[in-house]
Amino acid sequence: MTAPGQTENEATPLEWREGDMPYSTQFGDHFYCQTDGRLECSHVFLAGNGLPQRWQRPGEFRIGELGFGTGLNFCETWRQWEQTAPFDASLHFTSFELLPMAANEIDRALAHWPEVDAERKALAALWPERPEGIVSLNLNDRVRLTVVCGAAELCVPHWDGAFDAWFLDGFAPSRNPAMWSLELMTAVCKKTVLDGTFATYAAAGFVRRNLQAAGFVVERRPGFAGKREMLCGIRPSDDPA
Repeated sequence: MTAPGQTENEATPLEWREGDMPYSTQFGDHFYCQTDGRLECSHVFLAGNGLPQRWQRPGEFRIGELGFGTGLNFCETWRQWEQTAPFDASLHFTSFELLPMAANEIDRALAHWPEVDAERKALAALWPERPEGIVSLNLNDRVRLTVVCGAAELCVPHWDGAFDAWFLDGFAPSRNPAMWSLELMTAVCKKTVLDGTFATYAAAGFVRRNLQAAGFVVERRPGFAGKREMLCGIRPSDDPA
């Protein structure tokens, strides 16, 4: 099955810089923060969404992500989930990715962080040789990963269900503006539960305005590794949409 906006067997156009730092030649940007992508994930996406505090409840917690990339955000989230989540909770992590990496590329990129070795090995072992369409992986009896391969602006509006938290992690807005458009941010807001949240490293003015216009209440917070700002927000409980 091929998801909307993707041709079969598209390959990720990337280079390896400074050893094992993946760099997208299509978007002219690194796949994660050059300071430390794992720590950035914890600061921006987890803390920015009030996690792990918010998943201290029974039942399924649903995270949506724009831009799966190397899978680093997923692996760090999974690592912290295993350490902190209650026994009667489950995690469903769904990511929308236009150009999925191959398993050996994911393995190479994530090998930089021994902290996620167990998660890296499990993900690489189950990742399909030619990812396309909808990739659904049961990592264990409490953690499920779904990666939707295709253009997010086409896939998100048609996705069933809504998410408790969003990781907005596309390439830089100046290099990939389609990932931060008003249309896509509106779809993201509609696919967020009431009182659900988002977090992103991005702080560009047009991104903030699009998130506000989409229906989120947006807050500026200090960014990671000396970056002045990042954005977080919530879909208010009285949103009539």
